[in-house]
Amino acid sequence: MNLVAWALAAGIGVTLAAPAAAESKINPTDPQPTCPMCPGTYIPLSELDSYAKKALAEKLLDQQVRDIDIGKAHIGIGMVHRGRLEKPAPNSVAEHDQISEVYHVISGSGVLVLGPDIVNRQRRPATMRTVREFNGPGNNGSDIRDGVAYEIKAGDVVVIPAGTCHWFTGIDRLPDGADRSGQGDAAQERGAVEGLAVKAGAVGD
Repeated sequence: MNLVAWALAAGIGVTLAAPAAAESKINPTDPQPTCPMCPGTYIPLSELDSYAKKALAEKLLDQQVRDIDIGKAHIGIGMVHRGRLEKPAPNSVAEHDQISEVYHVISGSGVLVLGPDIVNRQRRPATMRTVREFNGPGNNGSDIRDGVAYEIKAGDVVVIPAGTCHWFTGIDRLPDGADRSGQGDAAQERGAVEGLAVKAGAVGD
């Protein structure tokens, strides 16, 4: 997989450093970092791969990798895995109140529908594990009115603001359109389980 670096930020800039002797004192009225003295975070590919393997072995859907304090918000890095899907389950449209998401598709392909207008909105119970640990409060629904369908595949990036409905309506059997013919039933079954895997960055207050 190619090296992919992505950032979630209000503004990104690069400034050449002036000589130390010319540095001026910090003016407290100037704009200040929103996360002063915060460390950076590095997540190696080997760790992400271990989460992907765990998803396959234990048939997990969502896994939290990191929860990072960036000052005025938190960024959650997770691995999301979805198996083969020929048609969506009832009331499987998702909408989050406070969490915006960025998906980077690692493997597989499928159809993701996006739109702001949820049909038959139903509040998610506060006791749900996804509400408590991953996405916070939100709603489910049966459809997205005038939703736009995107055929997503490995390498694609999807941005889902808080309040935007998202809905997987189909996920292909084999990731990346791979031809597993001649590899035996086990490989075919693994393809059915693998489905779609994404790295998700969630931003919320």
